[in-house]
Amino acid sequence: MAEPYTIRIYVPAGDPEGLKIVDRLNWTGVGVAFPRLLWPEIAARPEFARAGVYVLSGTEEGSADDLPTIYVGQGDGVGERIRAHYAEKEFWEWGYAFVSSNSGLNRAHITWLEYALLERARNAGRCHLNNANAPREPGLTEAEKADTQGFLRELLRILPLLGVRVFEKPVPIASSNTPRAAAVPVSQIDDRDTIVVPAQEDGFRDVFLAENCWYAIRVSGGMLTRIKYIAAYQTAPISAITHYAPVRAIEPYGDEGKYRLVFSEAPKPIGPIPFANAPTGSMQGPRYTSLARLKLASKVADLFVK
Repeated sequence: MAEPYTIRIYVPAGDPEGLKIVDRLNWTGVGVAFPRLLWPEIAARPEFARAGVYVLSGTEEGSADDLPTIYVGQGDGVGERIRAHYAEKEFWEWGYAFVSSNSGLNRAHITWLEYALLERARNAGRCHLNNANAPREPGLTEAEKADTQGFLRELLRILPLLGVRVFEKPVPIASSNTPRAAAVPVSQIDDRDTIVVPAQEDGFRDVFLAENCWYAIRVSGGMLTRIKYIAAYQTAPISAITHYAPVRAIEPYGDEGKYRLVFSEAPKPIGPIPFANAPTGSMQGPRYTSLARLKLASKVADLFVK
């Protein structure tokens, strides 16, 4: 069972979108979260003169899958390294630095922390790495490694509370084995179990059909445990729903509250179900219907009966 814990967040300027100083009782570290645009103002803070690790996060130009890009680094004085990245790396929008509050981290410790964070990011697969090199695991004594793993553990407890989840493997929010809600009177039944997503030609071909999944979509919270199928609406010039597939699992995707739907089998053709006389804009985003209505529909408007 996971143990409860308390995180303290201090906001020096009173702006929740600005600088945050993060710590917790009986931890020898301190975290600093800051937007890039504030860097010139805060670069002289004493925390940045200490040894530690840092994470830079943002969106790289040209990225087609909505995953964030991150850079993980370390330094005897993290501020010097971040200052260089402020001048040289344009992708990052937020920075997160973690340093020792008692000068307890040395070069071996921070090199191991950098290595461990990069390994976790690669294994999680929830971001693009801007790091060109993959450092080897440095040698630490048994005691040093235990202490450094403890520092990492606290760091990883803090990052999700700051909206950074790229170091966590995605755990399915729902799956084909998720129990359905208890039976309710027929008059109250909402039978929606299918999400219909708009897909452009390249995404439909390269992801929906080739990877048997669909990602970077937002799902209404009340639908997460109810979705059992997904259908693809191919945008113009096709302008029709053409395929559907059963959903095996729904996993978090990236850092921004989006999801990845994993199919249990290859998509099957259906219809096609044309856009026809549906209201303008009806298929600009995900919509919900039932598999039963999907199989009977002759046009898109038949799917979304109020």
